Amino acid sequence: MSAPDESPLFSVVAVVPAAGVGSRMRSTCPKQYLSIDGKTILEHSVAALLRHADVERVVVSISPDDGYFYNLPLANDPRVQMVYGGAQRADSVFAGLQAATDAHWVLVHDAARPCLHQDDLSNLLALRHTSKVGGILAAPVRDTMKRAEAGINSIAHTVDREALWHALTPQLFPRELLMMCLERALNEGANVTDEASALEYCGYHPLLVSGRSDNIKVTRPEDFALAQFYLSQRT
Repeated sequence: MSAPDESPLFSVVAVVPAAGVGSRMRSTCPKQYLSIDGKTILEHSVAALLRHADVERVVVSISPDDGYFYNLPLANDPRVQMVYGGAQRADSVFAGLQAATDAHWVLVHDAARPCLHQDDLSNLLALRHTSKVGGILAAPVRDTMKRAEAGINSIAHTVDREALWHALTPQLFPRELLMMCLERALNEGANVTDEASALEYCGYHPLLVSGRSDNIKVTRPEDFALAQFYLSQRT
């Protein structure tokens, strides 16, 4: 573990939006509360962030109807703060940003992405010393990509995968810049699918930091078994 960077200009708080219900998992509880080796997916995701010396604390945005979070040891961790999120991911992220008043930089990480590797996190955090905009972990597209015909499941054409990347998390931005871009994008009805898209909407160009392909998001039942395997390989 690297020594923490204590300069206020490089201070980091992580925000984890965890208000979703994860309907595609077809489980009895939100996917972030499914258990792997005695810990929920959310706990694995938050632990990966707190393991890094430069992450001061984590703000978790949960649903006001959440009946699971308060039963976790996480709820009593002094490095973890809970806030109530909103109906959309961007609303939950914005609530977390409002609570991260002591941070110059913010990491936003998916609640259901438990396999984050410390090397990837360090590489992303290094952008604080070279960029004023920030960037995201991402993986180059390796598969052949197809564009479907509108409204039907037939191929319109093959998409050139050159320069295509899978967006991952965490994503790292200056707190004030991300708040400004998110607020504008939401007010103007922009399609905000991740935090980087809010910056893109406002004319910024976040950097791409190549990340490991095992940094998967647990979305479907088959992802759960894969996450179990990846976590079992960690030392």
